Amino acid sequence: MEFDSIDAVREEIDQLDQQLVALIARRGECVKAAAGFKKDSTAVRAPDRVQQVIDKVKGQAKVQGLPEEIIEQVYRAMITAFIDYELQQHSELKA
Repeated sequence: MEFDSIDAVREEIDQLDQQLVALIARRGECVKAAAGFKKDSTAVRAPDRVQQVIDKVKGQAKVQGLPEEIIEQVYRAMITAFIDYELQQHSELKA
């Protein structure tokens, strides 16, 4: 991908950010739905599942030419935020 100016780069980043936010919002809806299927906070935290997701996206990053460390950091931060969200959703459903 070639750009002729910093403005063009920023415009592309803005468009990508819009798409990413939409996808993350969809992921959030899935997390909210998952909360209803889990028995307790241990099931919400699901460390084995977290590691499965991390391993999968690291493999995908490698194929795309993205350093695996970047995608791992991004996903660990996102998963931590979503676990907090899911714990909140889970407690509200069980209340």
